[in-house]
Amino acid sequence: MEVKNKTIDIEKNKEEFCNLVKTQITRDGVDELLAYLCKSDFFVAPSSTKFHLSCDGGLCQHSLNVYHRLIREIECEFGSLKNSPYSLETITIVSLMHDLCKIDFYKKDLANRKIDGQWVQITIYKIDEALPIEHGFKSQYILRSYINLSREESVAIMSHMGGFDTTVKGGSYTISNAFGKFPLAVLLHVADLKASSIDESKE
Repeated sequence: MEVKNKTIDIEKNKEEFCNLVKTQITRDGVDELLAYLCKSDFFVAPSSTKFHLSCDGGLCQHSLNVYHRLIREIECEFGSLKNSPYSLETITIVSLMHDLCKIDFYKKDLANRKIDGQWVQITIYKIDEALPIEHGFKSQYILRSYINLSREESVAIMSHMGGFDTTVKGGSYTISNAFGKFPLAVLLHVADLKASSIDESKE
């Protein structure tokens, strides 16, 4: 899919993301996690090839959008963050880190396209996966390489794709069962869906 020229302030988003991680996540290994993210393409990568925020910096922007959406979902469900069963640290971890699987996942390439009757060369994104693990499981795998996660945090990240996950398409009931046992998984999925389908359609 063609790289779109959306305006994303990559440095501003990086600063906000890093500040949230530094001030709201206190677990052992978080400094190493942040160092890994800064060395990777996380802050400049797209969020998808064509579906949402398919532009430079889209991945970090999407992660921040999901964070803000999850805050709102939890406030709506429980009245306030204080009344919810989830710590701000948990909320920050599952929302900001749910798509770590997209690190070093997309590559830029050139392709010929016919535009207004003329062949032109454009820049596109294509998938070039170095670590072939299923989407949500891969994010959780990368994250647990640096910090410990609770069972509910792990399940929320692994289940965040909901019905779009390939395991569901294959007939598995694992994610629907996870939604029944772990409300955080439902809330994260809803926040992700609203961020990508509503918030990012305006950007």
